[in-house]
Amino acid sequence: MNNVFWIALFGQMLMGAFDTIYHHEGTERLAWRPGQAGELRLHGVRNLAYAALFGVLGWSEPRGAWAVALLALLVGELVITLWDFVEEDRTRKLPATERVTHTLLTLNYGVFLAMLVPWLADRTSEPTMLAPAFHGWMSYFCAVAALGVIVSGLRDLAAARRCPRLVREDAAALADALTGRKAILVTGGTGFVGSRLVAALVGAGHAVTVLTRDRAKAATLVDTGRVRIVTTLGEIVADERLDAIVNLAGEPISDSPWTRTKRLRIVRSRLAVTRDVLRLIERLEHKPEVLVTGSAIGWYGLRDDQILTEANLGTPCFSRRVCVAWERAAAKAQAHGVRTVLLRIGLVLASEGGMLARMLAPFEFGLGGRFGNGRHWMSWIHRDDLVRLIVHAVATQSLAGPVNGTAPGPVTNRDFTAALGRALGRPALVPIPAWPLRLALGAFAEELLLSGQRVLPHAAIRSGFIYRYATIDAALCAITGREPRNAAPARFAHTEA
Repeated sequence: MNNVFWIALFGQMLMGAFDTIYHHEGTERLAWRPGQAGELRLHGVRNLAYAALFGVLGWSEPRGAWAVALLALLVGELVITLWDFVEEDRTRKLPATERVTHTLLTLNYGVFLAMLVPWLADRTSEPTMLAPAFHGWMSYFCAVAALGVIVSGLRDLAAARRCPRLVREDAAALADALTGRKAILVTGGTGFVGSRLVAALVGAGHAVTVLTRDRAKAATLVDTGRVRIVTTLGEIVADERLDAIVNLAGEPISDSPWTRTKRLRIVRSRLAVTRDVLRLIERLEHKPEVLVTGSAIGWYGLRDDQILTEANLGTPCFSRRVCVAWERAAAKAQAHGVRTVLLRIGLVLASEGGMLARMLAPFEFGLGGRFGNGRHWMSWIHRDDLVRLIVHAVATQSLAGPVNGTAPGPVTNRDFTAALGRALGRPALVPIPAWPLRLALGAFAEELLLSGQRVLPHAAIRSGFIYRYATIDAALCAITGREPRNAAPARFAHTEA
């Protein structure tokens, strides 16, 4: 084999690794999509075929029946790849980067096959054997690649078996608390929480308007015949009737380090949309009954072990400055007679996004563990419970002011990572030291990864809200499709400070 062949094989390995890590594990999270069992099985079988291919070519020259077997393996791999294309088109919409990667993989694979198939065909008539061969650094690279695709293939096959257990609750059921047919505006309706809220409201028969900068993205969320999409609030006329507004729009706070530019985007995006909402309320002839606006438990600052409720004050930090400004702007809606709920949201748990989605893959491969010393508190909430709490806030006329959007069972980071390990059936023994996080991420790491708040949702519980996922074991087991073992009861109606 000449250098062009090895370059083509090397390129195939690198592009395949990128596709798996960036798309399948990263942006698409195929292992955690309920409907992807077929694609995962195809990926698993194909990866095991690649492992055999890399192992044989890296360390031997197949002859006779071995050459025939390798040719049959290549034919089978082509069939699986074509089947995979059909399965992908049937079950999901591929992002542009994945389509480009697949095109490059196909072209490169054509070059690879054009050289490998004639070479193997010439050896089919020779005596059957795997003649030892060494190809320098490529032999070692083939061994590493074979090991990698074996691990990935077995993981995909296991994930395919798990898929039937990843059954999400019917979205419409999350909006049971809201009776009648309401007209509701949702800003941030294409986000991690907003998209689930919109699906719940639309499924329950409410008239939903979504404010988004990306009309095409919003159109993929739900049936466009059942939701109205606007790109500016100016599209809503003054005599239109809105029963409620849910304001969740804002620059994501945990997707990148807090550079000066990022901090400005975080603050300005929240204030800009909130001010636009206030201007809309001011000019509407029929004022909405309620404004539920997003905030965060960062409002309380960094508080160590102190138990916090809506009655507590905060300590200075960037997260608090953002939340104070956001809540202060939203509270002006009260001057127009609009009941205003300031929802201070904690760590939102679901496999589709947020911090947990980024933790699932390393924990599943046994590489997860606590952050720093693991003693800081994490106040969390299952995404479906948060959606139900938002609907509850819209429907409950007595609820106003600050409301902690957290579950009643906050846990330390050490306990959270142990619970995630239990839910995945993996140890959580690989800690991430604090110093590299602080060095790389600065205040972002200090406030979001190494510190926290021990928050209790007194206002929500006093208003009669019942949590479906009140314990961390119940929430994580529901998300990962695993039966909880020795978990605390999933429902309770009160908690003590």
